[in-house]
Amino acid sequence: MTEENKEQDIPENQDDTAQPSEESPIEQSLEKKQEESSKQIPEEKIEAPIEQSLEKTNEQKIETPAAKPKNTFKIIKTGALILTAIALVIGVIYIISKANDGGWFSNEMIAFYIAAGLIIGGIIAWLILRKTFRTRLKMQKQMTDDPDIDDFLVIYSLTPKALYFPTIIFSFLAAILLQIPGINETLVGGIWFAVFFLNFLVEEYNITIKISLIFIISTGFFMLWLHLIGKVMAFLGFFKNIAISMNVAVYLLVGILGLATIFISWLRGLFYYITLTPNYMNLQDGPTESGEQIGREDYNTRIDTTDILERLMGFGRIIISFKDKNKEPISVLVWRIKSRAEQLESVRGKLAIDHALKHAQNGKNENIL
Repeated sequence: MTEENKEQDIPENQDDTAQPSEESPIEQSLEKKQEESSKQIPEEKIEAPIEQSLEKTNEQKIETPAAKPKNTFKIIKTGALILTAIALVIGVIYIISKANDGGWFSNEMIAFYIAAGLIIGGIIAWLILRKTFRTRLKMQKQMTDDPDIDDFLVIYSLTPKALYFPTIIFSFLAAILLQIPGINETLVGGIWFAVFFLNFLVEEYNITIKISLIFIISTGFFMLWLHLIGKVMAFLGFFKNIAISMNVAVYLLVGILGLATIFISWLRGLFYYITLTPNYMNLQDGPTESGEQIGREDYNTRIDTTDILERLMGFGRIIISFKDKNKEPISVLVWRIKSRAEQLESVRGKLAIDHALKHAQNGKNENIL
């Protein structure tokens, strides 16, 4: 009995030892499936670069940059320039005082003192206030360097006298033509008056294409009627009696005054201008940071090129109206209206988003692709 029991116990033990060998492949397959399932996480892969980029930007925002040391070399350079200018002025005064017999307090020297004081005062004022100025040129550079803004438009209103630039150009040309011996002064004056009269019509009236066509057709019928009654030459002879003769000084004075008017308008536009971005509009009012910011939903823009003569000269108007009826619309006369209109359409057709979000979105799209 003992031997039989031993023989029966042996296979039972063999079965017990065989069981772990049969279960081990199953356990291995389950472990492999679990490892494969843990590896398959597509959403985390896609969202990982986004979260990393956002964390980096947040860390950059939280980290305050270290204070930059003062540029002592720049301060020394500015001080040296001021001292050099003062030394030069003193040297010039000394030389002039020795050259004049009147001494230090003559009328010529007093006039020189006033001019030198104004120049030095202007230089010192510019050195002190130049960092507080917020000019149109500085705003354009700021918009260009901003990574979050791809499209923008900075405009200012020109004076309507800028429409007289053909008259200004012809004034200088007429002054040169009068230097030619034997030139007919009345002929030059008549042409100048015709250009001036055309500029006057452009500034004073809004001449549309419809009005232009009506005027041309009416003029054609009028000349045809004069031809039928034989009075064409008599009518044209009437204009021969209009004789305008001006000397060189008058032409130069008209040209210089016209250029000065346009320059003053440009100078004023350095501090009074409009900045248009996809998200807002800034109305700059003064040389410093004074201004008003208006959201894109609170104003509308319109391009006005109905005046055909203005458009032929490259001018046009950008009209800004507000949802607030208490605010008057703003009409801005600009040059190169074609390029300005393209820029304005690009600005109004886009909505700028934060640079970090754009970077994160680009990373997400790349991972998805």
